[in-house]
Amino acid sequence: MACGGNGMSDERIGEALIKEVIEEELKDVPSEDVPPLTPLAVEVQTEQEQKVVSQLSKMVRIIGDRVQGDTELQDAIDGVAQCSGSKWDRFMEVAHQVIEHGITWEKIAVLFYVAGRLAVRMVEAHLPQSVREILMWTVDFFKNNLLSWIREHGGWINSFSELAMASMQSISFMSSQRVSLVIIFIAGLALGSFITWKLTR
Repeated sequence: MACGGNGMSDERIGEALIKEVIEEELKDVPSEDVPPLTPLAVEVQTEQEQKVVSQLSKMVRIIGDRVQGDTELQDAIDGVAQCSGSKWDRFMEVAHQVIEHGITWEKIAVLFYVAGRLAVRMVEAHLPQSVREILMWTVDFFKNNLLSWIREHGGWINSFSELAMASMQSISFMSSQRVSLVIIFIAGLALGSFITWKLTR
């Protein structure tokens, strides 16, 4: 289904975003340890979709940086990576925990960040094949639990303003090393606004 009648697919953007967030989190892991993810997730079909995915990925990264200090969340991620039972069940527990008190754009961003961090933990635990499973689990959870909410709330295009506010909340305790992310974010916000304006003309 297209978002806002502009030819963009919320489902395609969501899948591509999950893949991009996971790949971004894995960028510092030696590439020979990471299985290819391309055949598993759909690819965006237009330059506009790619711009939306790239901008959303930057916002997810900023929000992810902010929740890195959340010990409960980090413990939950470690719990999935280290559990001896069904990792699928543990992943689902964590995913439902993230959206327990209702879905918001920020919680969707946090969930995608969790998937990326979990992928890193799996590679560190010498279980690189699990990275592909995490991608598929996250895409399934997205389609079954988040996609209809996203469509009801105007599609990914409408996420920019709320994610921008959530991203900016982290500035108060940002180190100088993260100033470049803020600059990227502001440039992306301008790009997002331009895309939104262009699509609504």
